[in-house]
Amino acid sequence: MTVTVSGALPDVTYDVVIVGAGVVGCALARELARHRRLRVALVDAQDDVGQGTSKANTAILHTGFDAVPGSLEARLVREGSRRLATYAAESGIPVEPVGALLVAWDREQLAALPELAAKAEKNDYRHARILGPGEVYAREPHLGPGALGALHIPGESIICPWTTTLAYATQAVRNGVDLHLNCRVDTADREVARTSRGTLRTRHLVNAAGLYADELDRHLGHHDFTVTPRRGQLLVFDKFARDLVRHILLPVPRALGKGVLVAPTVYGNVLLGPTAEDLDDKTATGSTEEGLALLRDKGRRILPHLLDEEVTAVYAGLRAATEYDDYQIRAHPDQAYVTVGGIRSTGLTASMAIASYVTGLLAECGLGLGDPDELEPVRMPTLGEAFPRPYQRPELIAADPEYGTLVCHCERVSRGEIRDALASTIPPHSLDGLRRRTRARGGRCQGFSCGAAVRALFEGAAEREARP
Repeated sequence: MTVTVSGALPDVTYDVVIVGAGVVGCALARELARHRRLRVALVDAQDDVGQGTSKANTAILHTGFDAVPGSLEARLVREGSRRLATYAAESGIPVEPVGALLVAWDREQLAALPELAAKAEKNDYRHARILGPGEVYAREPHLGPGALGALHIPGESIICPWTTTLAYATQAVRNGVDLHLNCRVDTADREVARTSRGTLRTRHLVNAAGLYADELDRHLGHHDFTVTPRRGQLLVFDKFARDLVRHILLPVPRALGKGVLVAPTVYGNVLLGPTAEDLDDKTATGSTEEGLALLRDKGRRILPHLLDEEVTAVYAGLRAATEYDDYQIRAHPDQAYVTVGGIRSTGLTASMAIASYVTGLLAECGLGLGDPDELEPVRMPTLGEAFPRPYQRPELIAADPEYGTLVCHCERVSRGEIRDALASTIPPHSLDGLRRRTRARGGRCQGFSCGAAVRALFEGAAEREARP
C-alpha cells in the first residue's frame, strides 16, 4: 500500500493518473483497482482525500427526480444512487432514508408541483406524490405557517460524505493504487503530469480536478467549459434541534440550484443552507455576514423554531458550476485523456456510476482493462447517530477498554476510535482530517473541551511515525 505526502514521486510509468482525490476521483480509483493488472496513481494538491467540494456539501443521497430528463447527469445519478446505497450498506457508511418534501409557499410554487412530479416520472422516479397542506403539517408539525402543499419524494436520503470518499480511497489503496497527496499538478501534456513534487509519467490521464478542471483542460488544449465557483454557505444547528424536522425540506427549484433547504444530518444535527453565490475566487470558502443573514431569513419561514436553537458550526463549500446544465465528461482518444468536469452537488450520489462511465471511456481511449475482480469489502468506522457507536457497544469495550474511554464528550468519540483513525490505511495529516474520520472536535464546543487531548493524541502519533 502506497500513500505519500512528501518527497520524490516513484520513477515509474503509470497506466492511469487521476488528478483530483475528491469523491469522484476516489470512486474512479476504486473502480480501476478492480482491474489489478493496471498501475494507477491518484494525486491531489491537498493533504487528504475529499478536501474540496466533497467535504462541504449538503450530504444528500439524491434520487435524481429533478435532473434534466435525458441528460448524462440524470442517468448517472439514477444509477449511482442505487449503487451507492448498496455500497454504503456493505461498507458501514451511514445512510438514513428520511425522504424529502418540496414545499410550496405560494400559488406559483404550488402550480409548479405537477410539472415537477411529471419531471420525476421522466427520470424514472415513480414514487413522487403531491400532498395537501393537512398532510404536509401532519408530517412536519414544526413547519412555518402558510405552506400550501408539497411534493413528497420518499427516496431522498441523508449520507456521510466524509466516510464515502474515504471508503473509496481506502479500498483503492489496499488494492494497489498509489495515492500521492500534497501533489499539485501544475501542467500536463500527452504523457507527463508536472507536479509540485516532480514529474509523473502516464499512458492515460483523467482530469477530476473539480474547481480546477477547466484550468487543467486548457493545458491539454481544450476550451470546452469554464468553472465558476458557486459558494454555498451553511449553518449547522445543535443536536437539540433534531426533533424539529423529519424530512429534507426543499424549496421549489430555481435557476441557480435547489435553493435553501433544511435537512437533518446522519450526525444528529440540522443543516440550513446553502446559499448560491457565483464568484471568481476558487479559494473563497469563507462565510459572510450577508450570507448568514440570508440563511436565517429563509430558515425563519421554513422552520421558525430552528432559529431558537444554538448554531454549532458554520461552513461554506464551492461547487464546480459551469455554463452548462449537465456534467462535462469527455474523452479525447488522441491524447488518451478524459475530462470529468462540471460535477456539481449530485457528484456524491453519482460517483460510482461516473467511475464506471469514465472507465468505459478510458477503454475507448485504448486502455486495456482485462476482466475486473471483486474487491475485498471495507468496513468503515460508524459515524452515524442511527447506528450503534463504539461507546454504546459493551462487547467492544470489554474486548478493548479504549473504546469506552471518551475523549470528545460532545460527539462521544473514544480514544480507541482516534487511535484507529491515526493508524488507518489513509491516516489524517491534520486535526480537521481526524475530525472527518471520527467526529472529534465537531460537537457543540467545537474542541474547547477536548482540543488539547485530541491534539496530544494526534501529535503523539505523528512523532511515532517520524521516528527511524
